[in-house]
Amino acid sequence: MAKRTVASSWVKVFNRNLATLTRNTRRAQTRTAKAVVKQVKAKARQPPATPGDWLSGMAIGPGGARRYRLYRPPDLQAGERLPLLVMLHGCGQDAAGFAQSTRMNALARRERFLVLYPEQDRLASAQRCWNWFDTRSGRAHGEVALILAAIDQVCLLQPVDRASVALAGLSAGASMAALIASRHPARFKAVVMHSGIGPGAADSTATALAAMRGHRLPAPWSPAPGQMLLPLPPLLVIQGGRDAVVAASNGAAAAGVWALAGGAAAGTRRSQQRGQRHPMHVTDFKHRGRTAVTLIDVDQLGHAWSGGAANQPYSDAQGPDASRMVWAFVSRQFGGTRKPAASTTRPAPARPNPFFTHPFFFNPFKLPSEALA
Repeated sequence: MAKRTVASSWVKVFNRNLATLTRNTRRAQTRTAKAVVKQVKAKARQPPATPGDWLSGMAIGPGGARRYRLYRPPDLQAGERLPLLVMLHGCGQDAAGFAQSTRMNALARRERFLVLYPEQDRLASAQRCWNWFDTRSGRAHGEVALILAAIDQVCLLQPVDRASVALAGLSAGASMAALIASRHPARFKAVVMHSGIGPGAADSTATALAAMRGHRLPAPWSPAPGQMLLPLPPLLVIQGGRDAVVAASNGAAAAGVWALAGGAAAGTRRSQQRGQRHPMHVTDFKHRGRTAVTLIDVDQLGHAWSGGAANQPYSDAQGPDASRMVWAFVSRQFGGTRKPAASTTRPAPARPNPFFTHPFFFNPFKLPSEALA
Protein backbone atom coordinates (compact mmCIF):
# COMPACT_ATOMS: atom_id res chain seq x y z
CA MET A 1 0.00 0.00 0.00
CA ALA A 2 2.90 2.33 0.90
CA LYS A 3 4.59 1.61 -2.45
CA ARG A 4 1.40 2.50 -4.34
CA THR A 5 1.10 5.78 -2.41
CA VAL A 6 4.72 6.72 -3.17
CA ALA A 7 4.27 5.85 -6.85
CA SER A 8 1.07 7.90 -6.99
CA SER A 9 2.86 10.90 -5.48
CA TRP A 10 5.64 10.67 -8.05
CA VAL A 11 3.08 10.54 -10.86
CA LYS A 12 1.37 13.66 -9.53
CA VAL A 13 4.69 15.53 -9.25
CA PHE A 14 5.67 14.44 -12.77
CA ASN A 15 2.32 15.51 -14.24
CA ARG A 16 2.46 18.83 -12.42
CA ASN A 17 5.98 19.53 -13.67
CA LEU A 18 5.01 18.47 -17.18
CA ALA A 19 2.00 20.81 -17.14
CA THR A 20 4.20 23.69 -15.92
CA LEU A 21 6.79 22.99 -18.62
CA THR A 22 4.06 22.86 -21.28
CA ARG A 23 2.60 26.20 -20.17
CA ASN A 24 6.00 27.87 -20.13
CA THR A 25 6.83 26.45 -23.55
CA ARG A 26 3.55 27.72 -24.99
CA ARG A 27 4.10 31.15 -23.50
CA ALA A 28 7.59 31.31 -24.95
CA GLN A 29 6.29 30.22 -28.35
CA THR A 30 3.51 32.81 -28.18
CA ARG A 31 5.98 35.57 -27.30
CA THR A 32 8.26 34.53 -30.14
CA ALA A 33 5.38 34.37 -32.62
CA LYS A 34 4.14 37.81 -31.56
CA ALA A 35 7.64 39.25 -31.91
CA VAL A 36 8.00 37.80 -35.42
CA VAL A 37 4.56 39.07 -36.48
CA LYS A 38 5.39 42.49 -35.05
CA GLN A 39 8.65 42.63 -37.00
CA VAL A 40 6.92 41.55 -40.20
CA LYS A 41 4.23 44.16 -39.75
CA ALA A 42 6.79 46.86 -39.00
CA LYS A 43 8.75 45.93 -42.10
CA ALA A 44 5.58 45.87 -44.22
CA ARG A 45 4.66 49.36 -43.05
CA GLN A 46 7.93 50.86 -44.21
CA PRO A 47 7.74 52.81 -47.49
CA PRO A 48 9.56 51.55 -50.59
CA ALA A 49 13.35 51.78 -50.26
CA THR A 50 14.16 55.32 -51.36
CA PRO A 51 17.49 57.01 -50.59
CA GLY A 52 16.94 59.64 -47.94
CA ASP A 53 15.65 59.76 -44.37
CA TRP A 54 12.33 58.38 -43.07
CA LEU A 55 11.92 60.15 -39.74
CA SER A 56 9.29 59.73 -37.05
CA GLY A 57 7.82 62.40 -34.81
CA MET A 58 4.87 63.41 -32.72
CA ALA A 59 2.91 66.64 -32.51
CA ILE A 60 0.95 67.66 -29.42
CA GLY A 61 -1.90 70.15 -29.22
CA PRO A 62 -5.28 70.84 -27.61
CA GLY A 63 -6.73 67.86 -29.51
CA GLY A 64 -4.23 65.38 -28.08
CA ALA A 65 -1.21 63.98 -29.92
CA ARG A 66 -0.60 62.60 -33.40
CA ARG A 67 2.33 60.75 -34.88
CA TYR A 68 3.82 61.75 -38.20
CA ARG A 69 6.49 60.59 -40.61
CA LEU A 70 8.78 62.83 -42.63
CA TYR A 71 10.68 62.01 -45.81
CA ARG A 72 13.87 64.02 -46.28
CA PRO A 73 15.84 63.63 -49.53
CA PRO A 74 19.55 62.81 -49.33
CA ASP A 75 22.59 65.06 -49.74
CA LEU A 76 21.21 68.25 -48.25
CA GLN A 77 23.54 71.16 -48.94
CA ALA A 78 24.62 73.86 -46.52
CA GLY A 79 22.01 76.63 -46.47
CA GLU A 80 19.60 74.70 -48.72
CA ARG A 81 15.91 75.26 -48.03
CA LEU A 82 13.39 72.87 -49.51
CA PRO A 83 9.64 73.11 -50.20
CA LEU A 84 7.35 71.09 -47.95
CA LEU A 85 4.40 69.05 -49.19
CA VAL A 86 2.00 67.88 -46.46
CA MET A 87 0.25 64.61 -47.42
CA LEU A 88 -2.94 63.62 -45.54
CA HIS A 89 -3.95 59.98 -45.96
CA GLY A 90 -7.48 58.67 -46.37
CA CYS A 91 -9.56 56.26 -44.28
CA GLY A 92 -7.99 52.83 -43.79
CA GLN A 93 -4.49 54.17 -44.45
CA ASP A 94 -1.50 55.30 -42.43
CA ALA A 95 1.61 57.32 -43.25
CA ALA A 96 3.70 54.42 -44.58
CA GLY A 97 0.83 53.00 -46.64
CA PHE A 98 0.07 56.38 -48.18
CA ALA A 99 3.73 56.85 -49.04
CA GLN A 100 3.79 53.43 -50.71
CA SER A 101 0.60 54.06 -52.67
CA THR A 102 1.48 57.53 -53.96
CA ARG A 103 5.24 56.93 -54.38
CA MET A 104 5.64 60.58 -53.43
CA ASN A 105 9.00 59.97 -51.73
CA ALA A 106 10.63 58.90 -54.99
CA LEU A 107 9.31 62.06 -56.65
CA ALA A 108 10.52 64.15 -53.70
CA ARG A 109 13.99 62.69 -54.06
CA ARG A 110 14.17 63.65 -57.74
CA GLU A 111 12.61 67.10 -57.38
CA ARG A 112 14.11 67.82 -53.92
CA PHE A 113 11.32 68.59 -51.51
CA LEU A 114 10.29 67.35 -48.07
CA VAL A 115 7.14 65.29 -47.53
CA LEU A 116 5.27 65.32 -44.23
CA TYR A 117 2.74 62.56 -43.50
CA PRO A 118 0.61 63.31 -40.42
CA GLU A 119 -1.09 60.16 -39.17
CA GLN A 120 -4.56 59.79 -37.69
CA ASP A 121 -4.87 57.75 -34.48
CA ARG A 122 -7.21 54.78 -34.11
CA LEU A 123 -8.44 56.23 -30.82
CA ALA A 124 -9.71 59.25 -32.75
CA SER A 125 -11.17 57.12 -35.56
CA ALA A 126 -11.32 53.33 -35.75
CA GLN A 127 -10.78 53.53 -39.53
CA ARG A 128 -8.09 56.24 -39.22
CA CYS A 129 -10.36 58.81 -40.90
CA TRP A 130 -9.61 62.47 -40.30
CA ASN A 131 -12.66 64.02 -38.63
CA TRP A 132 -12.94 66.84 -41.18
CA PHE A 133 -16.72 66.98 -40.81
CA ASP A 134 -17.02 67.20 -37.02
CA THR A 135 -17.00 70.99 -36.76
CA ARG A 136 -20.07 71.13 -34.53
CA SER A 137 -18.25 69.47 -31.62
CA GLY A 138 -14.93 71.15 -32.41
CA ARG A 139 -13.11 67.87 -33.02
CA ALA A 140 -12.25 68.86 -36.59
CA HIS A 141 -10.66 72.11 -35.44
CA GLY A 142 -8.66 70.22 -32.82
CA GLU A 143 -7.21 68.00 -35.54
CA VAL A 144 -6.49 71.07 -37.68
CA ALA A 145 -4.45 72.45 -34.77
CA LEU A 146 -2.55 69.15 -34.42
CA ILE A 147 -1.62 69.05 -38.11
CA LEU A 148 -0.49 72.68 -37.95
CA ALA A 149 1.60 71.81 -34.89
CA ALA A 150 3.31 69.01 -36.87
CA ILE A 151 4.01 71.45 -39.72
CA ASP A 152 5.43 74.03 -37.28
CA GLN A 153 7.65 71.40 -35.66
CA VAL A 154 9.06 70.28 -38.99
CA CYS A 155 9.58 73.88 -40.15
CA LEU A 156 11.49 74.58 -36.94
CA LEU A 157 13.73 71.51 -37.00
CA GLN A 158 14.22 70.86 -40.71
CA PRO A 159 15.52 72.96 -43.67
CA VAL A 160 12.06 74.04 -44.85
CA ASP A 161 11.38 76.99 -47.11
CA ARG A 162 8.45 78.41 -45.13
CA ALA A 163 7.25 80.34 -48.19
CA SER A 164 6.80 77.06 -50.11
CA VAL A 165 4.40 74.88 -48.15
CA ALA A 166 1.43 73.06 -49.74
CA LEU A 167 -1.26 70.59 -48.66
CA ALA A 168 -2.59 67.50 -50.45
CA GLY A 169 -4.89 64.70 -49.36
CA LEU A 170 -6.99 61.74 -50.43
CA SER A 171 -10.63 61.25 -49.41
CA ALA A 172 -10.99 62.29 -45.75
CA GLY A 173 -7.45 63.65 -46.00
CA ALA A 174 -8.50 65.79 -48.97
CA SER A 175 -11.44 67.19 -47.03
CA MET A 176 -9.17 67.94 -44.08
CA ALA A 177 -6.60 69.61 -46.35
CA ALA A 178 -9.29 71.90 -47.78
CA LEU A 179 -10.59 72.72 -44.29
CA ILE A 180 -7.09 73.65 -43.08
CA ALA A 181 -6.36 75.81 -46.13
CA SER A 182 -9.72 77.60 -45.90
CA ARG A 183 -9.09 78.48 -42.25
CA HIS A 184 -5.41 79.38 -42.66
CA PRO A 185 -5.03 80.54 -46.28
CA ALA A 186 -1.92 82.65 -45.65
CA ARG A 187 0.10 79.62 -44.55
CA PHE A 188 -0.12 77.62 -47.78
CA LYS A 189 0.78 78.26 -51.39
CA ALA A 190 -1.49 75.56 -52.78
CA VAL A 191 -3.91 72.80 -51.78
CA VAL A 192 -4.88 69.57 -53.54
CA MET A 193 -8.09 67.59 -53.01
CA HIS A 194 -8.16 64.06 -54.41
CA SER A 195 -11.62 62.46 -54.06
CA GLY A 196 -12.71 64.73 -51.23
CA ILE A 197 -15.49 67.05 -50.08
CA GLY A 198 -15.32 70.81 -49.79
CA PRO A 199 -15.45 72.66 -46.45
CA GLY A 200 -18.84 73.40 -44.94
CA ALA A 201 -20.69 70.49 -46.56
CA ALA A 202 -21.08 68.69 -43.22
CA ASP A 203 -20.87 69.30 -39.48
CA SER A 204 -21.68 65.84 -38.09
CA THR A 205 -21.43 62.15 -38.99
CA ALA A 206 -24.94 62.08 -40.48
CA THR A 207 -24.38 65.14 -42.67
CA ALA A 208 -20.98 63.79 -43.72
CA LEU A 209 -22.62 60.61 -45.06
CA ALA A 210 -25.14 62.72 -46.96
CA ALA A 211 -22.34 64.87 -48.39
CA MET A 212 -20.42 61.79 -49.51
CA ARG A 213 -23.49 60.70 -51.46
CA GLY A 214 -23.64 64.10 -53.13
CA HIS A 215 -26.72 65.33 -51.25
CA ARG A 216 -25.05 68.35 -49.62
CA LEU A 217 -23.01 71.19 -51.09
CA PRO A 218 -19.99 72.97 -49.60
CA ALA A 219 -20.85 76.24 -47.88
CA PRO A 220 -19.83 79.53 -49.51
CA TRP A 221 -16.44 80.45 -48.13
CA SER A 222 -16.04 83.17 -45.54
CA PRO A 223 -13.09 83.91 -43.23
CA ALA A 224 -13.09 82.33 -39.78
CA PRO A 225 -13.96 84.69 -36.91
CA GLY A 226 -11.10 87.10 -36.33
CA GLN A 227 -9.40 86.09 -39.59
CA MET A 228 -8.30 88.68 -42.15
CA LEU A 229 -9.95 88.55 -45.56
CA LEU A 230 -7.19 86.89 -47.56
CA PRO A 231 -7.41 85.07 -50.91
CA LEU A 232 -7.60 81.31 -50.80
CA PRO A 233 -4.56 79.42 -52.13
CA PRO A 234 -4.93 77.86 -55.59
CA LEU A 235 -6.77 74.54 -55.53
CA LEU A 236 -6.32 71.38 -57.60
CA VAL A 237 -9.25 68.94 -57.53
CA ILE A 238 -8.89 65.37 -58.83
CA GLN A 239 -12.11 63.33 -58.89
CA GLY A 240 -13.03 59.92 -60.25
CA GLY A 241 -16.25 59.42 -62.18
CA ARG A 242 -16.69 55.86 -60.83
CA ASP A 243 -16.11 56.79 -57.20
CA ALA A 244 -18.57 54.75 -55.13
CA VAL A 245 -17.50 56.33 -51.81
CA VAL A 246 -17.44 60.06 -52.59
CA ALA A 247 -19.95 60.98 -55.29
CA ALA A 248 -18.33 62.45 -58.38
CA SER A 249 -20.42 65.62 -58.06
CA ASN A 250 -18.38 66.60 -55.00
CA GLY A 251 -15.36 67.44 -57.13
CA ALA A 252 -17.18 70.00 -59.25
CA ALA A 253 -18.97 71.38 -56.17
CA ALA A 254 -15.69 71.98 -54.29
CA ALA A 255 -14.10 73.57 -57.35
CA GLY A 256 -17.12 75.82 -57.89
CA VAL A 257 -17.22 77.14 -54.31
CA TRP A 258 -13.46 77.75 -54.29
CA ALA A 259 -13.63 79.54 -57.65
CA LEU A 260 -16.57 81.67 -56.47
CA ALA A 261 -14.56 82.82 -53.45
CA GLY A 262 -11.81 84.01 -55.78
CA GLY A 263 -14.09 85.51 -58.42
CA ALA A 264 -12.81 83.01 -60.97
CA ALA A 265 -14.69 81.81 -64.05
CA ALA A 266 -14.47 78.41 -65.74
CA GLY A 267 -12.56 78.13 -68.97
CA THR A 268 -12.99 75.64 -71.79
CA ARG A 269 -13.01 72.00 -70.71
CA ARG A 270 -10.30 70.04 -72.48
CA SER A 271 -9.55 66.32 -72.73
CA GLN A 272 -6.14 64.74 -72.26
CA GLN A 273 -4.71 61.22 -72.23
CA ARG A 274 -1.18 60.06 -71.57
CA GLY A 275 -0.29 56.71 -73.12
CA GLN A 276 -2.64 53.92 -72.08
CA ARG A 277 -3.76 55.63 -68.87
CA HIS A 278 -7.37 56.64 -68.25
CA PRO A 279 -8.31 59.81 -70.12
CA MET A 280 -9.08 62.93 -68.09
CA HIS A 281 -10.94 66.20 -68.55
CA VAL A 282 -9.34 69.42 -67.28
CA THR A 283 -11.08 72.70 -66.48
CA ASP A 284 -9.23 75.81 -65.26
CA PHE A 285 -11.00 78.53 -63.30
CA LYS A 286 -9.20 81.86 -63.71
CA HIS A 287 -9.42 85.39 -62.38
CA ARG A 288 -7.45 88.09 -64.20
CA GLY A 289 -5.19 85.49 -65.77
CA ARG A 290 -4.44 83.72 -62.48
CA THR A 291 -5.57 80.13 -62.06
CA ALA A 292 -7.59 79.87 -58.86
CA VAL A 293 -8.80 76.29 -59.38
CA THR A 294 -8.00 73.37 -61.68
CA LEU A 295 -10.56 70.56 -61.83
CA ILE A 296 -9.49 67.18 -63.24
CA ASP A 297 -12.25 64.62 -63.89
CA VAL A 298 -11.18 61.04 -64.58
CA ASP A 299 -14.30 59.16 -65.76
CA GLN A 300 -12.90 55.63 -65.29
CA LEU A 301 -11.36 56.25 -61.85
CA GLY A 302 -12.88 54.90 -58.63
CA HIS A 303 -12.10 55.85 -55.05
CA ALA A 304 -8.33 55.53 -55.41
CA TRP A 305 -5.15 57.56 -55.84
CA SER A 306 -4.87 58.03 -59.59
CA GLY A 307 -1.72 56.48 -61.04
CA GLY A 308 -0.73 55.01 -57.67
CA ALA A 309 1.35 51.90 -57.08
CA ALA A 310 -0.18 48.65 -58.26
CA ASN A 311 -1.53 46.16 -55.71
CA GLN A 312 -1.94 48.84 -53.04
CA PRO A 313 -5.26 49.67 -51.34
CA TYR A 314 -7.01 52.79 -52.66
CA SER A 315 -4.63 52.97 -55.61
CA ASP A 316 -5.30 52.74 -59.37
CA ALA A 317 -2.17 52.25 -61.45
CA GLN A 318 -4.14 52.86 -64.69
CA GLY A 319 -5.11 56.42 -63.81
CA PRO A 320 -3.15 59.52 -64.82
CA ASP A 321 -0.22 60.10 -62.45
CA ALA A 322 -1.74 62.18 -59.65
CA SER A 323 1.57 62.52 -57.80
CA ARG A 324 3.21 64.17 -60.79
CA MET A 325 0.16 66.38 -61.32
CA VAL A 326 0.21 67.40 -57.66
CA TRP A 327 3.86 68.41 -57.77
CA ALA A 328 3.50 70.18 -61.14
CA PHE A 329 0.59 72.20 -59.73
CA VAL A 330 2.10 73.16 -56.38
CA SER A 331 5.59 73.85 -57.75
CA ARG A 332 4.08 76.45 -60.10
CA GLN A 333 2.75 78.24 -57.04
CA PHE A 334 6.23 78.03 -55.49
CA GLY A 335 7.67 79.75 -58.54
CA GLY A 336 8.73 76.63 -60.43
CA THR A 337 10.51 73.41 -59.56
CA ARG A 338 13.62 74.11 -57.54
CA LYS A 339 16.89 72.38 -58.25
CA PRO A 340 20.38 72.76 -56.76
CA ALA A 341 22.52 75.37 -58.50
CA ALA A 342 24.62 73.92 -61.30
CA SER A 343 28.27 73.52 -60.39
CA THR A 344 31.19 71.58 -61.74
CA THR A 345 32.21 70.75 -58.19
CA ARG A 346 29.41 69.50 -56.01
CA PRO A 347 29.69 71.06 -52.54
CA ALA A 348 30.06 68.74 -49.62
CA PRO A 349 26.81 67.86 -47.83
CA ALA A 350 26.05 70.08 -44.90
CA ARG A 351 27.28 68.67 -41.62
CA PRO A 352 24.26 68.78 -39.33
CA ASN A 353 24.51 70.36 -35.93
CA PRO A 354 24.47 67.38 -33.52
CA PHE A 355 22.25 69.35 -31.15
CA PHE A 356 19.50 69.63 -33.77
CA THR A 357 19.86 66.07 -35.02
CA HIS A 358 19.85 64.45 -31.62
CA PRO A 359 16.76 62.19 -31.58
CA PHE A 360 15.50 63.63 -28.32
CA PHE A 361 15.60 67.15 -29.74
CA PHE A 362 14.01 66.27 -33.05
CA ASN A 363 11.27 64.40 -31.28
CA PRO A 364 11.15 63.98 -27.51
CA PHE A 365 8.52 61.28 -28.02
CA LYS A 366 10.39 59.48 -30.80
CA LEU A 367 8.88 56.14 -31.72
CA PRO A 368 10.90 53.20 -33.06
CA SER A 369 9.69 51.72 -36.33
CA GLU A 370 8.20 48.75 -34.47
CA ALA A 371 5.83 51.10 -32.68
CA LEU A 372 4.09 51.81 -35.97
CA ALA A 373 2.88 48.19 -36.20
